[in-house]
Amino acid sequence: MKEITEFGSRNMVPGSLVQMLTLAKYVFLDFFRSRRFFILLTIALAVGALLTGIVDYYRPGGFLSSVLQFYYNWWGQTAPLIIVLSAVFFGGDAISGEFQNKTGYFLVGNPIRRSVIYLGKWIAAFCASLIVLLIFALVAVSNGVYYFGATVPIEFWEALAFSVLYLASAMGLTFFFSSVFKSNSMSILVTVILLIFVFSVVQTFVASLAKTEPWFILTYGAQIISNVLQSPYPSPVQTGVQSIGAARGFSITSYSASIPEGIAIMLIYFLVATVGGLLLFERKEFS
Repeated sequence: MKEITEFGSRNMVPGSLVQMLTLAKYVFLDFFRSRRFFILLTIALAVGALLTGIVDYYRPGGFLSSVLQFYYNWWGQTAPLIIVLSAVFFGGDAISGEFQNKTGYFLVGNPIRRSVIYLGKWIAAFCASLIVLLIFALVAVSNGVYYFGATVPIEFWEALAFSVLYLASAMGLTFFFSSVFKSNSMSILVTVILLIFVFSVVQTFVASLAKTEPWFILTYGAQIISNVLQSPYPSPVQTGVQSIGAARGFSITSYSASIPEGIAIMLIYFLVATVGGLLLFERKEFS
């Protein structure tokens, strides 16, 4: 009886949670050993080194006038770009690559659920991106401590938390498009264009021309990353007058999401995009 029990335990299929964590572990190790991880890390360090040199040499007032202004310009203006690049680098081909490279055909033949594959890859991509983001944050904090002392304002830690949430939302959206397309280049291209260009343009037109709050745009909610580093916090609606030469001025309206609103927008994008991508992946056929 003991031999039969031991034999059965050795041949028992692991549960979904164990499979997911095991898959996440090995996908993460593949990321960590890959060229793309070191390319993205090099980009983040290069941006940090460039900002370090500029601030040290030129001593710009926009950075050194106050500690909040320093973190606003350093983190609030650059961290969103690092986040988008991380999501694209690690999530852009996570699912579409299984179709394009035909590897998914052999993977789904194993006793493992598609949801396990999807979530395991998502966790691995998120963890790899988080490491790059935290290293960039360490560079920012090191410079901030050098110029303003060891006290890091609580607003920076709030901005860092919002950045992690934005990373999760951007990663969910990236995985969604990676599930929509069977081509790596198409899924990456659509994600980059959407997060860097389309959302920003739509947000500007909706706010300025339609005079409507762009509450349905992910990047609008992500603005709380930089907004929290401003004192006072930007008002919900700002209206200014823009003039072109001697031409008559015209009003420009901009909106700022409150912190609860920004968190809600990013959470909704994260949940809808992640679940939507998973449902698409489960219904697609491999050939």
